[in-house]
Order: sequence, then structure tokens, then C-alpha cells
Amino acid sequence: MDSMPVNWEALDALVVDFAKAERLIDDSSPPPSSSTYRWRLLISQIRRSLESGDIDSAIDLIRANAPALLDDHRLLFRLQKQKFIELLRKGTDEDRNSAIKCVRTSLAPCALDAYPEAYEEFKHVLLALIYDKNDQTSPVVNEWSEKRRFEIAGLLSSVLRAHFQAYDPMLSMTLRYLISIHKGFCLHQGVPSPISDLTERLLLEERDPPATPQESLLEAPPFDEVDIQALAHAVELTRQGAVDSLKFAKGDLHQAFQNELCRMRLDISLLDELVHEYCIYRGIVNSVPVNSGSHVTSGMAYVDPLDPVSCLSENRSIGCDSDLSVGSANVEGSRSKTELLSIQPVDMNVRYPCESTSCNDDCSTSKTRQPEDSKAEQGNRSRGNGERGKRKRWRGRDENLEIVSEALSESCANFVLKKSTTTQSVSSKVDKLEIVLVIKELASEGMAAEVIEEINALDPDFFTQNPALLFQLKQVEFLKLVRAGDQTRALEVATSHLGPLAIKVPNLLKPMKETLVALLRSTEEPFGKHFSIDVLATSLQVAVGRKLGIEEPQLMKIIKATLHSHSEWFKLQMCKDQFEGLLWINSLKEFGSPLLGDAATKSVVDSCNQGSSPVTASSENTRMQEDGRSPNQTSSSDIGCDESAILKVMRLDSNKGLIAKTPEFLALPRADAIHLLAQYNGNAETVIQQIFF
Repeated sequence: MDSMPVNWEALDALVVDFAKAERLIDDSSPPPSSSTYRWRLLISQIRRSLESGDIDSAIDLIRANAPALLDDHRLLFRLQKQKFIELLRKGTDEDRNSAIKCVRTSLAPCALDAYPEAYEEFKHVLLALIYDKNDQTSPVVNEWSEKRRFEIAGLLSSVLRAHFQAYDPMLSMTLRYLISIHKGFCLHQGVPSPISDLTERLLLEERDPPATPQESLLEAPPFDEVDIQALAHAVELTRQGAVDSLKFAKGDLHQAFQNELCRMRLDISLLDELVHEYCIYRGIVNSVPVNSGSHVTSGMAYVDPLDPVSCLSENRSIGCDSDLSVGSANVEGSRSKTELLSIQPVDMNVRYPCESTSCNDDCSTSKTRQPEDSKAEQGNRSRGNGERGKRKRWRGRDENLEIVSEALSESCANFVLKKSTTTQSVSSKVDKLEIVLVIKELASEGMAAEVIEEINALDPDFFTQNPALLFQLKQVEFLKLVRAGDQTRALEVATSHLGPLAIKVPNLLKPMKETLVALLRSTEEPFGKHFSIDVLATSLQVAVGRKLGIEEPQLMKIIKATLHSHSEWFKLQMCKDQFEGLLWINSLKEFGSPLLGDAATKSVVDSCNQGSSPVTASSENTRMQEDGRSPNQTSSSDIGCDESAILKVMRLDSNKGLIAKTPEFLALPRADAIHLLAQYNGNAETVIQQIFF
């Protein structure tokens, strides 16, 4: 799973979009017209009101912003019934009289036409007038339960989210989907998950209740069985649940899918920490070293680059749900993937708090750096400071904590005077992270010679232990010279470096041969067409970071593991994921043309075996993008199976030997159905006859 290639630039775009949509970073650009920030705040406020038992406030907010929802007497009846209970719960005579008034003026009239069972429920809840809330043997113990608050809060959140089209940011929806598939894949294959400690805490077991369709929509035309089954499998619904979800979305499969995804509950505080850690690692936001006594930076807990798991401890509270977040709907509405990919981590504008003009010299951390780091720092001090000054400042989710970061800026001198051994250690970690980010930036710009020089200054043995990465850097240098038309110097690089490396590591011989094909190409061809600089830059970042004791962020590990599970799962299903485009999964897998894979996550030989050259990787990736699946994946169309025939065989009722009309589960796995059809030329009737007759 660690060797799964990922388009980290696409993930950067998703992370930046999430941080901006959730207002976690300072961003002076105006929000897009399609922003759902206001609606998400409103939904959060209504949810909190309901969970605290303040039903009147929730109803007032709904009436002011979405009055049409209160025309649905099913929702109104449930709200009034909960209001009746909450008034009785207060226990005073005045509130008891208010509860009786609520029954007469609101609850009873609404019970008459809410739904067939409403009147019986109305009579039942009246028993709360005579049974105490602490009586665990009463027939209305469930009505008294505070769990009802959370159920109705979840239901209203589902309804309001669909009403306002205020879906969570794309990153959070993508993580929900990938983690759920990862869990299912590991369970189905009986393999342990390497990220179970994170996924179990991040994606909670609880789900919000589904928003059910109104009576007027129950006569909707039948939906395509392919859509029903795709939705049911994607979000783990019964067939009837998928049908109801499609009815509520008026047949819009993608809207139904988003509705169901957002019902899944995420621990938002943990997700914020994962994003913060990733943003620091990738240089998107500043990593501010602070007083060891506070360990707070810009409103969030400081993420230690050398021990990122320290802030993700098992003791952190769980239970924050997705509706407490504020963000965009479907990547802020109509913004395209191209627009998101154009968001560059270097487009930043805030310096470290301790890098103001007045105290820049005093706050320098260069003196705490180890001797072997000094040469790299001296050579790139101005570049590092420039990139650092362009980064965003992390604000955190709580607006009130903004004061903390201001206080840090004002007490810069005190910070230096109070330096302890722990503070020096933190500063050293940040310095090392800055060195890694400078190397990554140099690699992203194709400055191979400078990268090699800086890394050799840090560790002369680095490339001896990572010859594949040195080979890739020399590939960059070779191709740049070819593009510039300097074939003589390009051949010198090949003779002096690529050839000897290929002799030392035989698996590099084939990539070297294919790299030489670039001599035959036009110099006008774009440099990146057959070459992924970003993949190399990230591989170097991870490898050099680990050499300096900086582990890759947890979000990286989650994405690699879950993308691997996603690919393997749909290989087993022998079909294409209908939702991978909507959730940017295909973009995360479009990693361009990796040179030799990530040499930091496996041995050199394994890296060479797993990797491919720019030529072969490009052709394989092109084929994958054309048909939407991995190179080794076989689809049902490859063996001549019609989708309707597959569904017909999958829906066999093994008890009766007949086709089930409304099955709540699939009797046969998809892959088994396809293999059976392949044996009988794709004829579903023949398969049925052979099995049961």
C-alpha cells in the first residue's frame, strides 16, 4: 500500500480548498459566489440548538431561512413532539403548562395529517405527563432519552444540507468514501489495515438518519437498476434505502450519493489536525515554533514534524460531526478541477510571527542547526525565507483563538530569551523541515544540479543509499539539455551518470534505454509531457525528510492506503467506479509519469521493480485514463457481458431458484456473476438454467 503512486499536487489542491472553505487559513481573496459557508454555519447552529434541547430557536431559524421545510408536517410533528418533551424535562409548573399548551395548539393538529402512525405516536407521547423522566421502566423511556435530540438533529441536518445544496468540502467527502471502501476491502480480503488506528477514529460508526422523500414523490418513475445498485454498494445501503435516496434526490444519482456520503460522521477536530500537519509538511502554511509551555500555533495545537502522531493521540475526544464544519459544496460549487489544480502552495502571503523586521535577527533559528545542515542553509537562506514569507497563516476553526497568534508576534523577544532545551529542539525540527521544503522547491523547478549539491551537503552518503533518486535527478538534467538542444552535454550526462548507475543497479538499464529515446523527440515538445517533476520532488521530500527524522504526514499514509484499496476493490468487482470522477479519485491517481516510484518507502531494488520509465509509464497511464481503470484491471465489457445480464444473475434468490424482485442484498458477488456469464457467452437465462434446473 505504501508504494501506491499518488498525484500529490491534486491532493494539495483538495487540502487548500478544504482549508479555505473551512476558514482554517488566512485568505484575503473573496469567497466565490457559489460558497455555502453561510448555509453550513446555519445548519451547524440549528443542529446545536436541537442537540441542546432548544427546539424553539431551531424552528425560528428554519422558518426564517427555509420556511418551505416546515410545510412538511412529518418534520414539524417530530419537532413539536420533541419540544413537548423538552418543556416537561425542565420540571417547573410554568413549563408543564407550556407543554400542555404546545399539545393543544401545535402537536395535536400536526398529528392529524403528518403520517399514518403519527396520531398513535401522539397518544403515546402524552404518557410523559404521568411518567417521570428518571423512571427507566416507564413505557415512554425512549421518548425521554436525550438520544432523540441527536436523531432529530441529524435528520434536520440531512434535510437542510440537501435543501441548500450545502455539502461538505470535497476532501472530507472523498475521505469518507475511500475509508469506507478501505474498511470493506480489508474485511472482505481478511487483511489487516495499516492505518486502522487513524481510520477508526476519523470515520465514526454513527450516521445521521436519512432524509426520506415526501409522499408526493413516492410515485416517481422507476430508476435504472444500475444506478440503484451503484448507490447501494457505494454507501452501504439496502436496495430499498438506495431507492428512497434516489426518490429524495428526484432521481439525481450524484446528488443522492453526496446526500448519503454526508450522513457519515467524521471527527472534524482530528481531520483539522491531519490537514494542518499536511499543510506544514508541504509548505502550504507556516510551522511556527512557540514557547514549549503553550504548544499552540495560530489557533491550533502545534504539529511536531518529527512526531506528527503526538497530536493525534488516542485520548483526543471523538464525536465531532461533519456538520460542525463550514465549507464548500462540491468544491465550492462550480469551480472546475483545472481551477483547483491552479492553486499553488507557493501562492502565500504571511510570514512567521517571529520574522518581523524588528526582531528578525534575534529570532533566527539558524544557530540551533546541526553543523552538517549549515552549508545547505547558507546556500538557500534567501530562498527559504522567500518561500516561507509567501505561506498562509493557520487560523484554526475557533475565531477567538486569533488573539493567540497576535500575542506570539508581540512577544518575539521574550520567546528568544525564554528558550529552553525543548524549544531549541522544536526550532531545530522546523529548520530541518525548511531545508526539506527548499529541496522540494528546487526539484519542482527542475534544478537537478542544485538539488544534488544541497543533498550532498546534508549527507554525502544519501545517493549511495538511494541510487534510484540520483538516477531520476540525472534524468531531469538529461531531458532539460535535450530540450535545450544541447545533445552533446546530454550525452555526457548519460555517459557519466546514467550509464554507471545502470551498471550498478541492473533494473535501471531499461529505464535508461527508454530515456535515451528523448534524443529522437522534438525539442519543442513540452518538458512535462513524458516526465513528472512533481512526483520526483515529493519522493525527494519524503526521502530526505526521513533521513532528517521527519516522517511523512498521516494524511499521506491514509491517501496511499485507501487509494490502493480502491483500485484493488474495483479490480475484484470488475467494473469502473461511477463516482471516482466526482470525488477527484481519478485525479489523485493520475500521477503523471513516475520515474521510478518512491524510493523512500521501499528498498532501491523494489523501487526499480515497481517503477517504470517516462516512456512506458506515460503510455500505461494514457491507457488507464482512457478506459478509467488500472492497466491490469479487467472489466465486464472485456469478456462480453451486458450490465443488465450481470445484475440479473447477481439478483438470484438462492432459496427459491428464481429472480428476486426486490432483493435487500445481492445473492452473488459481481465478479462471480461475471465469471458465470463468461462461461455461457453472456446469456443470463442459460446461467440460471444451469444453476437451478
